[in-house]
Amino acid sequence: MNKRVVIDPITRIEGHLRVEVEVDADNVIQKAWASSTLWRGIEVIVKDRSPLDVGLMVQRICGVCTYSHYRCSTEAIENALGMSIPVNAKYIRSLMMTALHLHDHIVHFYHLHGLDWVDVVSALSASPAKAAQVAMQYSDTPIACGEGDLRQVQQRVKGLVDTGKLGPFANGYWGNKTYKFSPEQNLIALSHYLKALEVQRVAAQMLAIFGGKSPHPQSIVVGGITSVRDMLSPARLQEWKQKLDEVGNFIENAYYPDILMAADAFKTEPSALGGLNVKNFLCTDEFLLNKGEYLFTQGVVKNGDLSKVFDLNPDDIKEDVTHSWYTADAPQHPYQGTTIPDYTGFVERDTINGKLPTLNEDGKYSWVKSPRYQGEAYEVGPLATLIVNYARGNEVVVKEVDAFLNKAGLPVTALFTTLGRTAGRMLQSVINLRESEKTFNALVSNIEVDESTYIEPVIDPSKVYEGHQMIEAPRGMLSHWIRIKDGKVENYQAVVPTTWNAGPTDVNGKMGPYEASLVGIKLEDPTKPLEVLRIIHSFDPCMSCSVHVMDYNKQSLGAFKVNTAG
Repeated sequence: MNKRVVIDPITRIEGHLRVEVEVDADNVIQKAWASSTLWRGIEVIVKDRSPLDVGLMVQRICGVCTYSHYRCSTEAIENALGMSIPVNAKYIRSLMMTALHLHDHIVHFYHLHGLDWVDVVSALSASPAKAAQVAMQYSDTPIACGEGDLRQVQQRVKGLVDTGKLGPFANGYWGNKTYKFSPEQNLIALSHYLKALEVQRVAAQMLAIFGGKSPHPQSIVVGGITSVRDMLSPARLQEWKQKLDEVGNFIENAYYPDILMAADAFKTEPSALGGLNVKNFLCTDEFLLNKGEYLFTQGVVKNGDLSKVFDLNPDDIKEDVTHSWYTADAPQHPYQGTTIPDYTGFVERDTINGKLPTLNEDGKYSWVKSPRYQGEAYEVGPLATLIVNYARGNEVVVKEVDAFLNKAGLPVTALFTTLGRTAGRMLQSVINLRESEKTFNALVSNIEVDESTYIEPVIDPSKVYEGHQMIEAPRGMLSHWIRIKDGKVENYQAVVPTTWNAGPTDVNGKMGPYEASLVGIKLEDPTKPLEVLRIIHSFDPCMSCSVHVMDYNKQSLGAFKVNTAG
């Protein structure tokens, strides 16, 4: 008889995520369900407000990649108004996106996903001298991997263990047999975990140079940017470049080698070699290199077929809410999208941990909608970007992907795995790092002859405007869609990357990437489902964030009550 396993909450993510799986007598997952258990509601909050204010509000959708929503919203409004902003503003926005991606990917692997690969307890038994030698196998100039560095890290973590206060390392599934690093490899990765805490701060400062602050930058507006003095200051430009070099050194000599090390150690682990059953991929243009040229270009790959790439058609996107806690008569294109909550609760049943409220898979069970492209589920994210651009023959992408696969001794088919998804995020960072200097130089050259950064938006209240923008956020393709009427927002929809990946089963019974990725995976120990975490974390979940809004006159803007007891 099949058994139900409930994992709630999934930690080391942004937001609220619950995963339930059903395993057979051999502990192989037969069915899976993913649920976001908190409603975002921003689309409702921005209605009837000035479009010029929306960007600052919708960036509160997320507490991590705030700039992604800020920029996407601003550019959706510019698209609706038919605006073409100065190229300097485009370059600045692109450099800010570079900083965000580098920051997000480093944080993701080391502080969110890394402990799915690294057994911290095992690192305590490592030989620092031997580990220093192992590090040299993956990098000629490894970071924080001298014998003294590694011994210090080991003593530091042992101090936590001795106190019984493990902090971020508490409640791990230490000792699980699906951990494959040697004690010395675990110690190397653990050292980089701690070093990444310093490096991610530098990446955040990069964004703040042109954004004013990070998170929640404030320097872009409908029509351009406001960080003009920073753009025109040679000192500020050089500061950005110096921080890029510092972050880049960590990516090249810690992040890249650690993924190579993981590819070496986990090349026989089923959860690392599985975890990808939806082989459809979407991405859009991102990282402006110079006028009209992007580092990554849009496209669609279907059924894992790298011999064909189709152009992305925004008209073919619809959101299904059959199993989502919303009401709609049929799948909706975002321009016609609605956000009408319809919460139906949980069903109590037996699980491996006793009787618990569980998801009602026959009804509605998530606050995430189910985006579909031409009626099919698609994965978005760094891996999707690389696969589409690899299939397009993008020279930079082909070169870096082939070089990594060659070093790791892996075939191209290894891209279609959990390991491939994790490596894809690193490879996108490396490519972005190495190519972003083109954007930087294009900006420097252009401001010598043109210092323009802004054009004033004009909104005619007698007209109806409709527009959208699609960009590549760190977690994948993000799109914002707006309709403006009477000078105010009439309708607004955000189709975020995690919606594409985490959406529940649709009206035709087709699972989204999260749910499909888990089917067929064998759990070593259902009470410690590390394999589920390893796969789900590889997507870098960013679920809907809790947002609180207050009126200055202390008037209630709205109240929503959810029966969490089921």
